[in-house]
Amino acid sequence: MNYEKINNEIKKFVEERDWDQFHSPKNLSMALSVEASELVEIYQWQKEDDYKTDDVKIKDAVKDELVDIFFYLMRMCHKTNIDLEKSFYEKMEKNRKKYPIEKYKGKSKI
Repeated sequence: MNYEKINNEIKKFVEERDWDQFHSPKNLSMALSVEASELVEIYQWQKEDDYKTDDVKIKDAVKDELVDIFFYLMRMCHKTNIDLEKSFYEKMEKNRKKYPIEKYKGKSKI
């Protein structure tokens, strides 16, 4: 993934529309929550087997919502000066310590 290229595309898109003025961390976090809810809505009321199919309509809807989530996540990182890649690895290290393999392997409950 070319993080810089994606980030530049997002910045260009926002600048062309003069939307930076609306992209406060508060507004972006709310938008992120809305997009995540729209992803959940795609699967709402489906049976377990329904979403395991390769239904193009469902896959396209999921893809669109994931990209919207990613867009707002990237904007949040930009507005809060957070290096997502670095933060990811730091958090994974915390998770490894919090959930050691020998204690949590194969378990879904904490």
